[in-house]
Amino acid sequence: METLIIDGKKIAAEIRNDLKQQVAALDPKPVLAVILVGDDPASQIYVRHKMATAAEIGVVVKLFQLSPVMTEEALIEFIQDLNRDDSVDGMIVQLPLPRHMDAYRVLESIQPEKDVDGLCSANLGRLFAGRPALVPCTPLACMELIKRTCPNTDGLQAVIVGRSSLVGKPVAQLLLDAQCTITQAHSHTHHLDEICRQADILVVATGKPNLIRGNSIKPGAVVIDVGINRNEDGKLCGDVAFQEALGVAGAMTPVPGGVGPMTVTMLMSNVVSICQKATKKA
Repeated sequence: METLIIDGKKIAAEIRNDLKQQVAALDPKPVLAVILVGDDPASQIYVRHKMATAAEIGVVVKLFQLSPVMTEEALIEFIQDLNRDDSVDGMIVQLPLPRHMDAYRVLESIQPEKDVDGLCSANLGRLFAGRPALVPCTPLACMELIKRTCPNTDGLQAVIVGRSSLVGKPVAQLLLDAQCTITQAHSHTHHLDEICRQADILVVATGKPNLIRGNSIKPGAVVIDVGINRNEDGKLCGDVAFQEALGVAGAMTPVPGGVGPMTVTMLMSNVVSICQKATKKA
């Protein structure tokens, strides 16, 4: 069996092109506030990438670089000011935050309608309740890749290996909404190999390199590997043993080049969606 390698870079570029056309029709343009606390090098790279993607599609970014020694209360007050700013459509707080700050409490202070990362409990609660919500970007990316690879998911067996609120739980809910029968597993699940072999759609997000081997995959399954790890040689790898999965999976995402390129694009999709809704209400 020849395995289709799902090209996340190509699909993300197609979506960005579509978003660019949508933004061109909007006046005013979508505005995204990005809050960066401190000078963590990795966070700065991520923020630059988000700003470049926003510029490509026409989203205006307001970057706020704040002191790493500011108090948690001061940061929350700053966020509340942005909540009240009608010119700001959405906002993100770049993680990680300094150790003296409670990330959960900070994220909870973002107005749900502006929470483009979809991480506050209000948006997660709406998702699980089947109500309209801003959905976390990585689960959105997973679902977009699945839909483009397997348009009809009705009745399929889906296994999600991972249980985080960032990926595992939202992906499970989205697949349930797509009429899949789901099994939620994790790295401590007994007989994990047997469970994974039942999956028509297998999503793996554990942060454990090569946890899923080729003999754990059902022939012809769609495999979405969310993991980003480094192996003993320092090379990037996923949670699925890629070479072993080739010839077994019907389609699968590579690492890198699969889910990763999609995530920031789906973030921008959330921003554009917020602005479109605001425009309709005006």
